[in-house]
Amino acid sequence: MNIQIYALKRDFDVQKAERYFKERRIPYQFVDLSKKGMGLKELEAVRRQVGLQAMVRLSEKDWESHYVAQLTDDQAALEKLRDNPKLLALPIVRNGAQATVGYRPDVWAQWK
Repeated sequence: MNIQIYALKRDFDVQKAERYFKERRIPYQFVDLSKKGMGLKELEAVRRQVGLQAMVRLSEKDWESHYVAQLTDDQAALEKLRDNPKLLALPIVRNGAQATVGYRPDVWAQWK
């Protein structure tokens, strides 16, 4: 397994995800999106797994997140998410081509 956890900071769901992998002694790499963002190919791989709507963190106070969620051009939406990672629903956890958004231990348990 080649686990990568993408997040902006260590919020509650990020901490739970890290704890999940630590308790099972599964090595993972933490990628801080404020220092190193995701590329378009990485975002595209996540979009293929979970869909664009699941990737966008809809916030009542942030009109931009609603705007990105309404974009019909996936490429434009992914570019917007790449340029503004605070709009991403986090944590994004990848294992090669597989990906999840949020705390999803039920899915991670099936990864080999």
